Amino acid sequence: MKKFVPLIFISLFCLGALLYVNYSKRSPVKKARYFPFYGEKSLSATNDTVYHTVGAFSFINQLGDTVSTASLKDKNYVAEFFFTTCKSICPIMNRNMMLVAEKIKGDGNFKILSHTVKPYEDSVPVLYKYAGEHRSDNSQWYFLTGDQDALYRMARYSYLVTTDSIQKGSKDDFVHTQLFVLVDKDRHIRSYYDGTSEAEVQKLILDIDSLKKEQRLNAVEGK
Repeated sequence: MKKFVPLIFISLFCLGALLYVNYSKRSPVKKARYFPFYGEKSLSATNDTVYHTVGAFSFINQLGDTVSTASLKDKNYVAEFFFTTCKSICPIMNRNMMLVAEKIKGDGNFKILSHTVKPYEDSVPVLYKYAGEHRSDNSQWYFLTGDQDALYRMARYSYLVTTDSIQKGSKDDFVHTQLFVLVDKDRHIRSYYDGTSEAEVQKLILDIDSLKKEQRLNAVEGK
């Protein structure tokens, strides 16, 4: 009888392994999530989850280089909209954005995208001077210009920072918002912050840490 005991244990072990594998295949693998995705929707028909995604773009930065969806592949970033001659909210926003820039300093996987809403005034040389005034690292903090229609479409339909319905081309067609947008490497919006509030910006800085932790954990787990 004793010689059958090891065989019984081996059989039980194999059975347990088979049950575990079968359970693992049936159980969906869930990614770590430290805070939500903006615009999350569940498709009941397929049981899938979809998220709002920032659309493709291509603009020019303060160095005259192209910054696009392709060049930011697998990068997290914070986006905002401003203009260099603004005397109201923009100076406050970009003083606060300097805190974010200090936070991500040296992190090649994090960028800042500051889009001008007055591209007819904010040329590349103007943006370069403005970037210098804000002690920006030109490899991390991009001040972007380009086609006005494209910039406004990004603000309204990709970053969703304004809900106005001003007719395109009218004298009132203008984007002016204090919102900062945290976007992950998959171009999903994770949260919004009032860029004129230092308390909100400090929350953004904490959320940047949380996003990094989330992504590190998912990388370890192979998700």
